[in-house]
Amino acid sequence: MENKNNPLSPHIQVYRWHISSLLSITHRIIGIVNFILIILLSFLLILNGKNFQFLELISNSFFGKFFIIALCWSFSFQILNEIRHLAWDLGYGFDLKISQLTGIITIIGSFILAILLYLIGKNLI
Repeated sequence: MENKNNPLSPHIQVYRWHISSLLSITHRIIGIVNFILIILLSFLLILNGKNFQFLELISNSFFGKFFIIALCWSFSFQILNEIRHLAWDLGYGFDLKISQLTGIITIIGSFILAILLYLIGKNLI
């Protein structure tokens, strides 16, 4: 007879999340978010034409600053994770320790790069 207590596939109680799986899922979600944000940003620029007062009003609000920083983070995360995937396509970084290290570098580097991009955009650096 069969043992009915065992799950048929790796179950959430058994499976441990790895940084590579977390980054893979996040990379896919951020890719869709970036696609939508580019369309939204392009739509705003087309509607405003040469009238940039509306964009200045949005960028000076709390929501506008959050949106700009989130946009900087999402693009920097996408770029750094694409560089990681490019290294994998070339055959490098498949070792478990290297994969975990590059995943952590991708996460931390995306936040650092987002802050740098925001500060450069605001002419603070």
